[in-house]
Formats: sequence, C-alpha cells, structure tokens
Amino acid sequence: MTDGRGLRLYAILYLVFLYAPILLLPVFALNDATIVAFPLSGFTTKWFGQLAQLPTLFDALRNSLIIAVSSSILATTLGLFAARASSRYDFAGKGPIMGLIMLPLVLPEIIVAMSLLMVLLGMGLNLAVWSVILGHTLICMPFAIAILSAAFQSLDRSLEEAAYDLGESRWSTFRLITLPLVMPGIVSALLISFTISMDEFIIAFFLAGAEPTLPVYIYSQLRFPKQIPSILALGTILVAVSVVLLTIAEYFRRRGIAKVGGKDTGGFL
Repeated sequence: MTDGRGLRLYAILYLVFLYAPILLLPVFALNDATIVAFPLSGFTTKWFGQLAQLPTLFDALRNSLIIAVSSSILATTLGLFAARASSRYDFAGKGPIMGLIMLPLVLPEIIVAMSLLMVLLGMGLNLAVWSVILGHTLICMPFAIAILSAAFQSLDRSLEEAAYDLGESRWSTFRLITLPLVMPGIVSALLISFTISMDEFIIAFFLAGAEPTLPVYIYSQLRFPKQIPSILALGTILVAVSVVLLTIAEYFRRRGIAKVGGKDTGGFL
C-alpha cells in the first residue's frame, strides 16, 4: 500500500513538473503586464491583438506551414511504402535497412542538423525552405512508419488474399481494400508529422538560412523584453493547435485499430 501511494505521489509530482509551465503560459499571456511574474496585474487580450501587427511573424508562419505540409506529405508517403514493405514482405537486409530508416528517432537532432548542414554546404547548395523540408522529412518519417506499421500489422491478411482469389490485381487490392482500411493511420501519420514539423526548432535553426520558421522566429524575439507577452500569446495559440491536432490524430489512430479489429496497445493520449 505504501509503495502504491509513493508511486501515485511520484506520478502527480511528475505531471505537475511537466505541465505546470504549459498551464502558466496562457495565464501570463492574458496578464496585463510586460513582466512575467506574480502577482498578476489584470486581465487583457491585447497581446493576442498585437500579433497582427508583426509582419515578420506571418512570413515565418507561412514558411512553417509550407514546410510542415510538404514534409508531412513526403514523410507519410515514404513511410507508407516502408511500412508496407516491412510488414508484408521479407527481403535481404530488412532488419538493418529498417534500423537505418528509424535511426533519427534515437539520434540527437543537433547531430542530424549539423550533418545535413555540412552535406548541403559541401555540395554548394543554398539553405532555404527546401532544405528544412528535407530535414523535417527525415525526422518525421520514423514516426509515420511507426504509426503505419501498426495499422498494417492490425490488418487481417485474409482480406487481401480473398481479393486476390476473386481476381483483383495487387494494385487494385491495395487501392480498393488495403488503402481504405489503413486510411485512419495515414491521417494520423500526416497530423503527427505536421505537428512535429511545426514545432521543430533545431533542424530549422541550422537549415533555414534567411527564411526562418515560426519556432526560429520566436527564439529570435526572446531577446526583446517588450515582445515577451506577445510571444506568450503566440505560444498559447500554438499549444492549443498542437493539442487539437494530436487529439484528432489519436482519434483516427484508434478508429483505424477498431476498423480492422485490432487491439489498442496505447497511443499518444
């Protein structure tokens, strides 16, 4: 009983430590003061309104949206092929190949960013939005593969075999049977990849060049104390959007598992 109480206390303290800064973010974003400290001065929404007066913010947001949409589509498409191959076929070097593809999950992002930077500069290429798309696709693809592999493994192979027996080709079976059944996993992979790309800082910081993304822009504004409240307001919006996207992704993940009659072994929420 004592061990159970201690574990419960540890879990509560851990959650408080983890989420207290996030919960304080909207509190200070709605505070009528430029100093981030207690006691609070009063309630205001003016910091959210001031975001519309920052043209460079919208340039950074546009860059982030272009990068996030492009990298999520590329990562999910490539992840779909990789997940399909790893879950349905056996081929020489399957383990090492999949291990290399999933390696960005465990590599420090700063190592990945520095490596990509040296390669691109060594090739004489200019850093821009496309280079960040390349880096984000690299780090998002393992997440997409993990989600899509679970979707394929939960799919009953007898459904595909029945389609083959009825005269369908491999392509038509994949298009008419497999793809609709794993579509919730595809949507979930897209949303997770989009969220990761939008929030990612280190690779964007190294590879963005003169076209910063939204996280890089936020970091640059932290040097100016008068901009802190507006940045807190922006952070509040980003947290809310991230929670909504993750919730939708988790919904589609669970829907996909239920659709194919698989067992839920835990997800994002």
